Amino acid sequence: MNLGVVLPTVELGPGPQMIKEYAQTAQGLGYTHLVIQDHVLGVDPAVHIGWTRPYTNKTLTPDPFVQAAFLSSAVPGMELVTGVVVLTQRQTVLVAKQAAEVDILTGGNFRLGVGLGWNRVEYAALVEDFTNRGVRSEEQVELMRALWTQQSVTFDGKWHHIDAAGINPMPVQRPIPVWFGGASDAVLKRTARMGDGWITSPQVQTYEANKAMLGRLHGFAEEVDRDPASIGIEGRIELVDHPTDDDVLSAFREWREMGVEIVTLSTRSVGLDTPQKQMDALKHYRNLADSL
Repeated sequence: MNLGVVLPTVELGPGPQMIKEYAQTAQGLGYTHLVIQDHVLGVDPAVHIGWTRPYTNKTLTPDPFVQAAFLSSAVPGMELVTGVVVLTQRQTVLVAKQAAEVDILTGGNFRLGVGLGWNRVEYAALVEDFTNRGVRSEEQVELMRALWTQQSVTFDGKWHHIDAAGINPMPVQRPIPVWFGGASDAVLKRTARMGDGWITSPQVQTYEANKAMLGRLHGFAEEVDRDPASIGIEGRIELVDHPTDDDVLSAFREWREMGVEIVTLSTRSVGLDTPQKQMDALKHYRNLADSL
């Protein structure tokens, strides 16, 4: 099993030294990948009365491309993953450019996880349309793949128009793998049609639900004459939903039973509120996984 971990940005703080030390500790213990999350803005709950979502203007959320670029030299050879970039609230060509730069800095060890997001306030601030984000994301991926593989791109889509232009430098991976995150059937169908992989939802943490979604994804792939085995799967284990070691071991076994070889552990929001506690947890859960 390839075991990765979500970068616990809140618990580590904004300073570069702790982020670097944490990533190097994870790599030294044998974690295969590091997932970096994305939010550009956080809502002020003092103004947005009744706000119940987890991210606010007081939640530390560094930019994933900047973090990945910084970590590329700290943990060479370790796969860095955006989990997930809210693609449809960002300019497509700029994302393609930033992703290409990170891919070069990591030596081709970069995976672009993308999603649609849920924060209308964030979309409005970035001057992007929240209502059509699903279908628009498909055109974005199509355009990015063209930019990653062709020096000169002419593209005439519904939302994007390029007249014989291209990015330089181009990435090592041509194209960079794009994995979709989300739990809806629309996301599963999109993944089946055009995704390199699927990142399972951190909000879905039961074996039955994940197995059912995986079955639907494979069914959607067969409907478009695609081999389901060609779609990568990244399972997620949230400690907040698996508080005991037995719970975590059960989750490891469940993903393995489903044939999932890439699993990401999230140690956020469970009281491990210092960098040292987070790094101690890395060792503990690596040993736990190795005990299987």
